[in-house]
Amino acid sequence: MNKFIIKITTEDDTLLKDSSIECVILPDSFSKDFYKKASLSEKIILVKGENAIEVCKENNLDGITCDLSKSEQIKKDVADIRSRLGDKILGLITRSRRHEAMLVSEQEPDFVIFKVWKDGIENIEELLGWYNDFFLIQSAALIEDDDININNLRVDIVILKDTQYKKFVAKN
Repeated sequence: MNKFIIKITTEDDTLLKDSSIECVILPDSFSKDFYKKASLSEKIILVKGENAIEVCKENNLDGITCDLSKSEQIKKDVADIRSRLGDKILGLITRSRRHEAMLVSEQEPDFVIFKVWKDGIENIEELLGWYNDFFLIQSAALIEDDDININNLRVDIVILKDTQYKKFVAKN
């Protein structure tokens, strides 16, 4: 069974209290009070957004996720991120192509994130299978559409929006 990371979209601490969730991603726009509450939840707290590194360091959170899917200089960008982030968790979003997945993996992030849409699902399923056959770095599927069968995705981690988690995974 996959592990889940939940993207929390509003400052609602309900999911911070859910014992089945081990890791959450918060946007870099939440209040300091919410980051403090999140850090006390004993979950892994990651931040996303343009100011993710600063928010992570300011609030002593566990790490960030960073979108490199448009980067033309992955090695340089990751070196810059690592120098600013320090020894924190780093998840990198890559383009859904083999070459870019290899370039991102060579930078040794903690996990590589692939965006998954319903349109083109067969291609991404094939890419994820290939990736997991050749790389030891954990893979994550960032689910962009609601109607995706996550059971067919060969990944270590599934990243769901809080609304998707509540709808498809959480026990009522």
